[in-house]
Parts: sequence; C-alpha cells; structure tokens
Amino acid sequence: QVQLVESGGGLVQPGGSLRLSCVASGGIISVNSMGWYRQAPGKQRQFVAEITSSGATEYEGSVKGRFTVSGDNDKNTVYLKMNKLRPEDTAVYYCNFDQVVVRGSYGWHDFWGQGTQVTVSS
Repeated sequence: QVQLVESGGGLVQPGGSLRLSCVASGGIISVNSMGWYRQAPGKQRQFVAEITSSGATEYEGSVKGRFTVSGDNDKNTVYLKMNKLRPEDTAVYYCNFDQVVVRGSYGWHDFWGQGTQVTVSS
C-alpha cells in the first residue's frame, strides 16, 4: 500500500529555518496535489501549503512569504522550506497526498504521513 515518510522536523530558534521532506511509495499512478498541514496541541489541524500536479501553489496567510512548497511529481516527493520561523509555527506537520490513483485499486485515495514535530523556541 501507499506510505508517506516524512523527515526534517526538529528544534529551531525563532527566525531559523527548516526543510521538511515527504516521500511516497507504493504504486502511485497520479496525484492531484501534495501538501502540508499542521496541528498544534489543543488546536484543529490546519492547512499550511499545497502544490498541484500542474505546479500551482497555495499558502495559508500567516506562512505566505516565509514558507515555500515544492514537489517532484516523478519522484512523488513534496518539500516544505520554512524560513523566519516563529514560536506559533510550533506543531506537528503532516504531509498529504490528495486524490491519489493507485495501481490495482479504483477511485481516488487520500494519504497522510506520520507527522514530524517542529518546535520553534529559544
């Protein structure tokens, strides 16, 4: 089955940078979009950024200008470069592959990574 493996999280000081990576494997034929969500303690999971198969990107307002999402459709990989990190960016970050067509199955599927912790603190 399809699995998404995330990496790159960690502890960083305010104003610092991190780069998250997410690689999917398991017979993917096509993906409509790849993106990132985050969830802080006691908060609802929140959209952060996404990139479509055609290359269009979208960002949540508070991260626009600081974060950059990029991807490689051929490698089923999505990245999130995070600059000028703030304490309020602290959360578990989850990658998401939306409307995925998988070999041997019908219809679309939605897949999530296991989450990677990002902590911004001095």
